[in-house]
Amino acid sequence: MALSDYHLNASIAVSDIQLAVEFYEGKLGLPVVRSGPSAHTADGSRVYGSAGGPALNVFESETEGKSPATLATWYVDDIDQIVDELTAAGVEFTRYDAFEADNKGIGPRAGGGRIASFQDPDGNTFAIEADT
Repeated sequence: MALSDYHLNASIAVSDIQLAVEFYEGKLGLPVVRSGPSAHTADGSRVYGSAGGPALNVFESETEGKSPATLATWYVDDIDQIVDELTAAGVEFTRYDAFEADNKGIGPRAGGGRIASFQDPDGNTFAIEADT
């Protein structure tokens, strides 16, 4: 069997799982598929669902990082609506000096379409993209 036959999840290390829960569940509205221990914390991990299946593993770790690179991207139909909903929930969208963006933080995507980026409390970067 090829690795491409299996579902892939992104894994994100965070410094404080309770702060992460407030962000991923409270602000992003992601549903918990399961929770459990991380290496050093009894209830230190969550697997969040997206599009009907598990998609994002968030775990407390001493090795959490602040990656300036995008770690995961959601592909959406209506980026304006999603950005408006997340902004209302308290998510702040990142604006980069090198890239143009509108007042919502949405800018043109390389190759066409539009993109908006945001960070979790640990500085991990995520994106929302749309083809229109």
